[in-house]
Amino acid sequence: MSNPAAQPKGKILVIAAPSGTGKTTILKQVLQKHPDIVFSVSATTRKKREAEVHGKDYYFISREEFEQKIAEEKFAEWERVYDYYYGTLKEFISSTIDQGKHILLELDVKGALSIKKSYPGAALIFIEPPSLEVLRERLTKRKTETEEDLAKRLNRAEMEISQKAHFEYHLVNSDIQKAVSELDSLISEIKQKGNE
Repeated sequence: MSNPAAQPKGKILVIAAPSGTGKTTILKQVLQKHPDIVFSVSATTRKKREAEVHGKDYYFISREEFEQKIAEEKFAEWERVYDYYYGTLKEFISSTIDQGKHILLELDVKGALSIKKSYPGAALIFIEPPSLEVLRERLTKRKTETEEDLAKRLNRAEMEISQKAHFEYHLVNSDIQKAVSELDSLISEIKQKGNE
């Protein structure tokens, strides 16, 4: 049996995409093909949506608790988005990769760039919509946003797309199955790097 002390650390994969790009749907399918990847669960102060599960989709915590963790520097990255806080706990990342497991974080662009600063070896992947017009249609069909929220999300999407040059890998989601296949191949490739 190999010496556990010599075990290589797991890889950190970070995926960012504007809201409504389909990243959650893509990730659910891709993660089924990679059972060796631990999905990082972010903490947030926003209210739980009906289908979401605490501890699986997010850790839903109070604003007070979140701000306490910020003060204690417990987050690898955190941000305030649409009047709510979102963040990734350092302990979750470290304990996962130290066990030799790969971890996948689904973050916004700023969060992804913060992770890259703290963990320079992290692989950043950006998924974008075919166009902002297609994104508007997708967000409108979801019927989860008010007109004001829709405008905020589209403005933010424009800003996020303008930052994609900071990511090593890019995918366009014009077709879900094609995007799933491309991301699946890309993740397999990243996992193999350094293991040859």
